[in-house]
Amino acid sequence: MNVSSRILLKKLLELFQNLPKLHRSIIIGSSFFLFLLVILPVSDDGGAGDNVQIGQRIQIALPEDIVPAGTKPIQSVQPQRNTATTTQDIATQTLPSLAKTRTTQEDGSLVTGKLKKKEKITDSLEQLANVSWQTVKVRSGDSLALILKRIGFSAQTTYAVSTAKGKDSKLLKKLNVGDQLRVATNDSQQLAALEYPLSKTDTLFINLVGDNYQSHRESKQVEIREGFSYGTIKSSFWNAGLSAGLNDSQIINFANIFGWDIDFALDIREGDSFHVTFEKKYVEGEYIGTGNILAAEITNQGEVFQGIRFTDNEYYSPDGRSMRKAFLRAPVNFKYISSSFKRNRRHPVTKRVQSHNGIDYAAKRGTPVVAAGNGKVTQAGYSKYNGYYVFIQHGNGIVTKYLHFYKRPSVKKGQRVKQNQIIGYVGATGLAAGPHLHYEFLLHGVHRNPRTVKLPDARPIAKKYKAEFSLLAKERLASLSGAKNALLSTQENDVAPNDE
Repeated sequence: MNVSSRILLKKLLELFQNLPKLHRSIIIGSSFFLFLLVILPVSDDGGAGDNVQIGQRIQIALPEDIVPAGTKPIQSVQPQRNTATTTQDIATQTLPSLAKTRTTQEDGSLVTGKLKKKEKITDSLEQLANVSWQTVKVRSGDSLALILKRIGFSAQTTYAVSTAKGKDSKLLKKLNVGDQLRVATNDSQQLAALEYPLSKTDTLFINLVGDNYQSHRESKQVEIREGFSYGTIKSSFWNAGLSAGLNDSQIINFANIFGWDIDFALDIREGDSFHVTFEKKYVEGEYIGTGNILAAEITNQGEVFQGIRFTDNEYYSPDGRSMRKAFLRAPVNFKYISSSFKRNRRHPVTKRVQSHNGIDYAAKRGTPVVAAGNGKVTQAGYSKYNGYYVFIQHGNGIVTKYLHFYKRPSVKKGQRVKQNQIIGYVGATGLAAGPHLHYEFLLHGVHRNPRTVKLPDARPIAKKYKAEFSLLAKERLASLSGAKNALLSTQENDVAPNDE
């Protein structure tokens, strides 16, 4: 050490001794800390480093918020890791932090309802990520409790699922034999989800969200296409309808449209024909069944009847008159009627020739009988010849009578009834050879043929809807006519002679 160095060191010592005691302590502590950093450098694994030599300069990256403006941050010399590994490590370390943040928010910090809902949905999706599904078929006598017990779930789970939040969870109380339920189990052996198809379009979903179950109902969009059918009567309208590809419901609905004008058991003749356009329903391209009849036409004994469905679910003639009238032509299903209206005929029991002032509707015992029109029950009881019977007084001097019910009538004397209301059931009480309904129609005390008596005119459509209906009727009749013409063209091509 030269002279100048000794003099400088001496002055520094004198200056240090003249400093306050607190300052001297800070300088001593800092010097000791720097000494430790020099002799004990830290390596990647947290222990003493062998890669840094005493006296070697190292660079330390400072946080960006304390780097002076305009100064380029110093790059770290720490060895770089594999990118994939680093990403995985970060994700693993971040998840607990996110969980704490979310818990803090749910416990009281300001957070919007939309964010909470999104978090719940995310949790639900995470729970459904690793589940196993099984399909269970509903057996006779099954309930939700029996089904879930059979596949290993407790009564507590059944209660939680059946009381899931949402108005549709109650639908699980009405399971039908043959229905299928899909049940999901998570890694914790909890019931994570349940799916119950209610129909071809609707499905009930029960999902475990957090610690609670929630239900909701989803409906698939139904595509409506137009179908067309036609037929010619050979034996009965029912058989012709089946041959034309109509189902039972469509045949009955078709007859109901014209039920105030035509007796489909006694007025139908061989050679009569019908045409109909109707809805065909599809879900995701798959046919699921038929819908409403849109337009219908029947030619009966040379007379053409047409009905068009309007937006009020009622049917009207092309000029806007309602197809509904004050009285039905027949008070029982047209499939079962046997004998026609005859003034003189031999009674099946007494074998005497006597006036038969009505129509016999042969039907299976227990077939419902309905009131032909609105009115008041004037008589309801039992007699030797009529068996169990009902008489109804209608307006304009009209009375209808219904005889031979198999048990006490469903209505009482003095009771008011509406058209199509069930008043009794077909039987064979009184003078009856077999189960049938005897029906009479009297106008001012005189028997009239229910099949041909003139009924009050149908009510017209409301004036405010007349223009709208006219456009719709024109469109649907054009569609019906187009289908008929296409059919005729096809038939003509099928029977055309071969030119060769």
